[in-house]
Amino acid sequence: MKRTTGVTVGLVLAGLLGLGDAIGIVTGGGEGPPFPVLVAGAVFGVITIIGVVLGWRGSRAGIVAVIVTRLLSALSAVPAFFVDDVPAGAVGVAAFGIGVTLLAV
Repeated sequence: MKRTTGVTVGLVLAGLLGLGDAIGIVTGGGEGPPFPVLVAGAVFGVITIIGVVLGWRGSRAGIVAVIVTRLLSALSAVPAFFVDDVPAGAVGVAAFGIGVTLLAV
């Protein structure tokens, strides 16, 4: 499979998001998301990174894994918009992350 520019950009963005999710469990804490959300994000991040590597090599299954894990990760950020005591900065980060995820997908 030949990688188009759009696929390449999407894989790079998804890889960066996945890396951020994967290390989020180490850097998270304080006023961030609850620990189970951090664990789920880390799992999605690792699967995304594996999918990016496979997708970069031409695997359609890898690209599907990237799309699914990025959408699930974005979905896990949606409650930040509806929970009362979420700091404004966290809502902004969630909105940015969802936007970049949609761009990557």
